[in-house]
Amino acid sequence: MSFSAILLPQLDEKKSDIRISKSEASWIASIVAIALPLGSFIIGPLMDKFGRKKLCICATIPFVISWIMHACAKNVYHLYVARIIAGFSGGLTTVALVYVSEITHPNYRTMLLSLNSVFVSFGILFTCVLGLWFRWRVMALINCFLVLLTLVCLWFIPESPHWQIVFKNNPSGAAQSLEWLYKDQKIFENQYERLLDTTSKKPPQESKDKEPRLTRMKKQLKVYKEPIVYKPFTILFTIFVFQQLSCGYVIIFYAVDLFREIGGHFEKGLDEFVALVLLGSIRFIMAIVSSLISKRIGRRPLFFISGLGMCLTSLVAGIYMYFTVIPPDELAKLSIQKDKSDNIALYCVLGYVCFSSMGYFVIPWTLIGELLPVKVRGVLGGLMISIAYVLMFFTVKVFPFVLDLIKIQCLFYVMALVNLCGVIFMFFFLPETLGKTFKDIEAYFKRDT
Repeated sequence: MSFSAILLPQLDEKKSDIRISKSEASWIASIVAIALPLGSFIIGPLMDKFGRKKLCICATIPFVISWIMHACAKNVYHLYVARIIAGFSGGLTTVALVYVSEITHPNYRTMLLSLNSVFVSFGILFTCVLGLWFRWRVMALINCFLVLLTLVCLWFIPESPHWQIVFKNNPSGAAQSLEWLYKDQKIFENQYERLLDTTSKKPPQESKDKEPRLTRMKKQLKVYKEPIVYKPFTILFTIFVFQQLSCGYVIIFYAVDLFREIGGHFEKGLDEFVALVLLGSIRFIMAIVSSLISKRIGRRPLFFISGLGMCLTSLVAGIYMYFTVIPPDELAKLSIQKDKSDNIALYCVLGYVCFSSMGYFVIPWTLIGELLPVKVRGVLGGLMISIAYVLMFFTVKVFPFVLDLIKIQCLFYVMALVNLCGVIFMFFFLPETLGKTFKDIEAYFKRDT
């Protein structure tokens, strides 16, 4: 998203060696979201078969290819292909969430999973800042170098101990991974015993191999009917629907147009790069805050604070604009000039991004690595992220047309209602995961069945 926000204005300049139309620009921006689900969907079975570490390393290779293609692009079709590969590569990074959830101690898992959004926000902010000084081809080469550096670092991390036990039946390999992670002998022994206890009911690999293939397939499908599988999947699906309908990502994508629509100090002469840096800074700071406090207060309180804050700021923005915003055509007829110091609606929008970055932007992605059981985490985690990106594509693509059909204040009313419904849903159905082991979380979904 951030690279396309830098790329499109630079391609639109007269001195650009690649010229694009409005339609081509929309495809460059949105084609990434179309390709993301493909990578997310196929990474699940692959990470279960070959391991979390190997797929983390492999996921960097398409990124390198994409950035090289960006830097060497001769026409818009080269950019299409580069953006598709970039989207596919982004989908592959689902393995990172699964890996982090499986190597971290239960007391720190919530905070460390939240760091995913911190680094995503930092990447967006870093790209936007680079866009102030560099052309997009230079930025592509810088990103390529950083990905290669990441690939080298990944060689030195251990394989997931949960994967070693559940999919390879390799206790010695799991012990080696845990020894690398926990230097303290007491912590190592405690985590190793807990890992063996969690997976103690796993049947021996030899007996599974002797079963007929049809029988094994039936057993695999039967797993998805268990409450520890379909219940968290349903909760995650609903949360992602609320996340996308809340329009948090839409505001990021259309920040410049939205600021101009609501008026205020940024109504005229808004520099899109400055706007993106502003929003990127808010996301980055709030992601850090969310990560730091999540270890103490957990997921549910953060979700409630985030959802209620978004509900309040969107409602205030809608009510304020209902009484103050005059359509541009009527404004011209009346020869009235807006007061540029009137920034209440703008502050509400920035507050909306602030609250969404505290919870709605962060928590749903990390819950994938916590709520889903290990045996289906790869497959269903990839599927869930694929669904989330499809929903994101449709909301971002439809937003300009919705804005043509309804007044902007009505849109903020809808956002307030969606956020309120989301808070109510999570109050009744989302369990707290802070300090809980995977066995504790599975036990929660087993009850009342």
